[in-house]
Amino acid sequence: MITVADVEAAAERIAGHVIKTPTVASPGLSVLLGARVTAKLELLQRTGSFKVRGATAKLLGLGARERAAGVVAVSGGNHGIAVAVMAGALGIEATVVMPRSAPSRAVGIAETAGAHVVLADSMDGAFALLEEFTAKGLTLVHPFDDPVVIAAQGTVGLELAEDADELTDVLVSIGGGGLISGVAAALRARRPGVRIWGVETEGARAMSQALAAGGPVPVELSSVVSTLSAPTASQLTYEHVSALVTDVLTVSDAEAVRGTLDLAEHAKVWAEPAAGCLLPAARRVLERVGQDARLGLVVCGGNVTPADVDTWAQKFNLR
Repeated sequence: MITVADVEAAAERIAGHVIKTPTVASPGLSVLLGARVTAKLELLQRTGSFKVRGATAKLLGLGARERAAGVVAVSGGNHGIAVAVMAGALGIEATVVMPRSAPSRAVGIAETAGAHVVLADSMDGAFALLEEFTAKGLTLVHPFDDPVVIAAQGTVGLELAEDADELTDVLVSIGGGGLISGVAAALRARRPGVRIWGVETEGARAMSQALAAGGPVPVELSSVVSTLSAPTASQLTYEHVSALVTDVLTVSDAEAVRGTLDLAEHAKVWAEPAAGCLLPAARRVLERVGQDARLGLVVCGGNVTPADVDTWAQKFNLR
């Protein structure tokens, strides 16, 4: 289990390489949900998501031999962008493995940053390719199964604790669980009374199935939300979530895309369905805890194109 001291150390390590993103009250979302809402706008982070925090911390910690050999990452989009951009900035060769379902924008950004992008038929296949590259001597920059990465993602929670007004409930999206593990570790230390809720989509339920099974299990992936599509949680993230998180809620892909449209209309931010899923989950939290709750939403990323959202909106008849 990482500690708030680990998160504070990570904050010092990545300072100057990432930005402190805005934490703002959202009048629009407050009206929409009928409760006070504060948004942590991590979609304004360098590379467009929180992932750059963990990637930067890991890359800065590499030794000379590891830097020379290069790194490999697997990603549904945002982690790959973060590793590619930061590795390029630090002069480290990077290979990024993505599923073919990854957003074309993410693939393009990673390639433009100088990374070698390898496409696999599925996310399961992308993870399976990692052994091939690590066997060649490349250092793995894992998207969530790494205490260094988790501690750095936890700096989101550290900033939220420092900048937000009173909060009763914080909602965080879950893919493999690195972000919520770090955020929960930071918030439990700084604001012990805050409830923390995880959110998944129905076709990417790695953490909720791990909680049901008593440990990580492989899951079948079918969500259009590739940035949340981890084929399994890790033992490390499972232990953090099971100990620190109030509950993990599940929403449909259609609800997540509707949430993206609502964030654009009511919060005036262009976010991914990985963040859009927070809105339907917030309604369920309010049903459980009451409208007097003060919500914090970690708006995790914004690397999605209008064309992507339009395609999903048509698919789910959301026009």
